[in-house]
Amino acid sequence: MPSNIEIKARVPNPKRFREVANELSSTRTTLKQEDTFFACPKGRLKLRTFPEGIGELIYYERPDETGPKCSQYWISKTREPDTLLLTLRNALGDIGVVRKTRELFLVGQTRIHLDDVEGLGVFAELEVVMKDGQIFDDGKAIAEDLMQKLGIKETDLVDGAYIDLITEEKAINRMHPMNR
Repeated sequence: MPSNIEIKARVPNPKRFREVANELSSTRTTLKQEDTFFACPKGRLKLRTFPEGIGELIYYERPDETGPKCSQYWISKTREPDTLLLTLRNALGDIGVVRKTRELFLVGQTRIHLDDVEGLGVFAELEVVMKDGQIFDDGKAIAEDLMQKLGIKETDLVDGAYIDLITEEKAINRMHPMNR
């Protein structure tokens, strides 16, 4: 099963982060993504759709903790994301949608994401794609080295997924309507 070592962090200075990521990477791509999350007894299940009318059904298991952590995932591509979305909503029920613009930088075996998440702000994700036989500590060392180069501090780290942050934000706004 594919796995990666990943971190997620808030980015206080997106301009500086982008400059450093560009220096580290020879490849940069911008993507629009919409992730619909579904009720799932364990792990997370989401359908990622792209403006081109294609999608990916992604299931992953990852602990909700800050710092480098192992994520195991499975991806199934689809050319019929709208039909699949309706099927999954009817079968499982959805728990929310995350819309983002993602800048993707490739550095060695690591995908660096600079995500502008609708309603939340700007975040970074590092995904060290593990090779066969590679151990957690190898991926962790790569992630920590890139965190240092990109200026990601321990205090910037976030646990959980964007959908968790969106759900928390909605709950806070319901409890404190004056925060809107």
